[in-house]
Amino acid sequence: MSKSWVVVLLGTSQTLAWASSYYIPAILAGAMARDLGIEASTVFVAFSCAMLLTAFLGPRVGRAIDQYGGRVVLLASNLVFMLGLAMLAMAQGPVVLFAAWLVLGLAMAMGLYDAGFATLAGLYGKDARSAITGITLIAGFASTIGWPLSGLMLAEFGWRGACWGWALVHLALAMPINLLLPRPTQRAAPAAKPAAPPTAEAKRETRRTAILMAFVFASGGFAAAALAAHLPALLVAAGATPAAAIAAGALMGPAQVAARVLEFTVLRRAHPLLSAKIAQVTHPIGAGILLVFGAPFAPLFVLLHGAGNGINTIVRGTLPLAVFGAAGYGARQGLIVAPARFLGAVAPALFGFVVAGFGAHALWFTAGLSLAAFAALFMLRVAPESAEAPR
Repeated sequence: MSKSWVVVLLGTSQTLAWASSYYIPAILAGAMARDLGIEASTVFVAFSCAMLLTAFLGPRVGRAIDQYGGRVVLLASNLVFMLGLAMLAMAQGPVVLFAAWLVLGLAMAMGLYDAGFATLAGLYGKDARSAITGITLIAGFASTIGWPLSGLMLAEFGWRGACWGWALVHLALAMPINLLLPRPTQRAAPAAKPAAPPTAEAKRETRRTAILMAFVFASGGFAAAALAAHLPALLVAAGATPAAAIAAGALMGPAQVAARVLEFTVLRRAHPLLSAKIAQVTHPIGAGILLVFGAPFAPLFVLLHGAGNGINTIVRGTLPLAVFGAAGYGARQGLIVAPARFLGAVAPALFGFVVAGFGAHALWFTAGLSLAAFAALFMLRVAPESAEAPR
């Protein structure tokens, strides 16, 4: 099976996985809360618990993909997605609501981007960079597809019917798509000559590099999750009208997709380290412009922030692959991105306190984090064999 066909298949199944999990609270949380007699914030707390669970399960899922191949794990994720969505549809109170979201957290750990990246690393080794970019290009439209579909099902069948509808999508569409992915026996063959055992110094350097990467991804993950929750309010605090803030915020999606196209074309032959540096510096540049020059520059800020987000999603998969290689990628990737997943789950609540205290100037905090991550990237020691970017 050609790499392009695998990208189309996996990109499509990733789109459905994101649309049926990460993006459903924005549309269904209010109706869920009213029907269950709870606050909407309770639904989002349950969702945050699911996101926290993904941080703890990521390394285990990565090891399973390393051992059995991504196809098996992704197929299993469809079953878990169906179970979690069915539990959500049948919930009559907060206990089952939280239990359903924990099951969905397991499914997200098994079926979202990091699992997809590990699947591609197992199939193509260091040549997986273009495929990783390709699936993020396709799945970048998950909210564009998922929100309207969730809204349509909500209007026609209620929130419970919407959950059943997404469960059916996994059974009738996502699972058959994942079933078409190459079997584990079709993955790239391991090197004929086993590598020499690493020295103690090499182990220390590997640990140091992994910690630096984890810090970089955690900083980006915090900023992305914080602004996803608070962007319109921040723009209003910076002086924009509510209508202008919403209009500027709508540029986020196009900016992310455009940046991924840039990564797929102009930057594809450069080392992912360059893409990582670009991803970290765009947010502080945009934040500085907005805070110094005010609301008229809100659209430019959103474009720069969105572009950094778009590239950072790809870098999370491609930089560890370029530096460490494909061997053991899944488990290592799960460990490196665990702090980013954890901070992504708690960032909306934590950053809310910063916004409440400092208004638009809260952006200096996220800008500082991004600049610290930018500096950390210069401390990475890229081995000579990884200096040539994978295709």
